[in-house]
Amino acid sequence: MKQENCYILGIESSCDDTAAAVINNGVVLATIVATQKIHEEYGGVVPELASRAHQQNIVPVVHQALRKANIDKNQLSAIAFTRGPGLMGSLLVGTSFSKSLAMGLDIPLIDVNHMQAHILAHFISAEGQTAPNFPFIALTISGGHTQIVKVTDYFEMEVLGETIDDAVGEAFDKAGKILGLPYPAGPFIDKYAQQGDPHRFSFTKPKVGPLDFSFSGLKTAVLYFVEREVAKNPNFIKENLEDVCASLQFTIVDYLMDKLKNTVKATGIKEIAIGGGVSANSGIRKALKDAERTHGWTTHIPRFEYCTDNAAMIAMVGELKYKEQRFAKHDVVAKARMKL
Repeated sequence: MKQENCYILGIESSCDDTAAAVINNGVVLATIVATQKIHEEYGGVVPELASRAHQQNIVPVVHQALRKANIDKNQLSAIAFTRGPGLMGSLLVGTSFSKSLAMGLDIPLIDVNHMQAHILAHFISAEGQTAPNFPFIALTISGGHTQIVKVTDYFEMEVLGETIDDAVGEAFDKAGKILGLPYPAGPFIDKYAQQGDPHRFSFTKPKVGPLDFSFSGLKTAVLYFVEREVAKNPNFIKENLEDVCASLQFTIVDYLMDKLKNTVKATGIKEIAIGGGVSANSGIRKALKDAERTHGWTTHIPRFEYCTDNAAMIAMVGELKYKEQRFAKHDVVAKARMKL
C-alpha cells in the first residue's frame, strides 16, 4: 500500500473524553472530541459515569471523524487505540471497540501508551508546530501525570523524574475547589491569574529530589491559607481571588521551571517539549518562551487542541508504529497503570 493512502484511525478513551481522529502522513484529516459535562457537578471524574458515557459516544464520534475525513471505514489501514494508563472502565470501552472494528475490517490493531502519545503529538504536521530534534526533554503535565522524560527516539524514552504523590493538574483542580471554582479549575485559575499580582501571596515550593515533584503539600498549604484568611475576613476569596490565583500559578510554574533547569543542567539537553492538559496554561507557555531568550533553550509547545486528551496524538503514534509494523495481537488488554 502506498504511503499517501495510509489512513490511521485513532481512538482515545482514557478518562472522560471520547475522541476519534483520522491521520494521513502526519496530517490530521479529522479530530472529534465528545466531552462529558456530567462530572462538573461532582467536582471530579466519576469512573462509572465516564465508562457509560464512552459507550454512548464512541460510535457517533468515530462516525463523525470518518465523515469529516471524507473516507470510508474500508479505506482505513489500521486502528490505533489508547491501551493505558487511565480509568479501567473507560479504557475497556475504547479497547473493546477498537479490537472489534479492526477484526471486522481485517486490518492491523495498534496499542498506544497515552503518555507516549502526549510526547509524540509534537510530530503531527500542523501549522505553527515544529517537531523537536532527538534527543529532547519532555515535560508531561496533566491531571493524572507529571513526568520529565528523556526522549532519544520515537520509542526510546526514559523517565528521569516524576511526582511522588499528586499530579500538577490535580493540584490546580483541588486548589480551585478550595477557592470555590468550577471543575476543572485549571483554566479558571489561569484566567484569573492573568489579572492578578503573582507576588501578593507566598506559597512554599515542595522540597523533594532535584528532578522529582510533589504537590500534596502545596494543596494543604493553600487549604490552610484560605481557611486562615477567611476566618479573619469572610469575603477574602471574593476580594482577593485574582491575586490568590496569580500567586498560586506563579509558584507552580516556577516549581516546574526549577525542575526543567535541573534537568538541562544534568543532561546538557536544551531541546524542551511540553505535553498534557496543563501545557495549555499561559503561565508555563510564557515561562518556556522566556527560557528560550534567557537560557538558550529550544522549546516546543503543542497547539491547544493537542494539549488535552485527544485522538490525533493516538493516531500519530499509530502511524509511527504502522511504519515499523508494531502491531498488537487481538488478545491485548487495557492497563490502568502503564509505564512508558
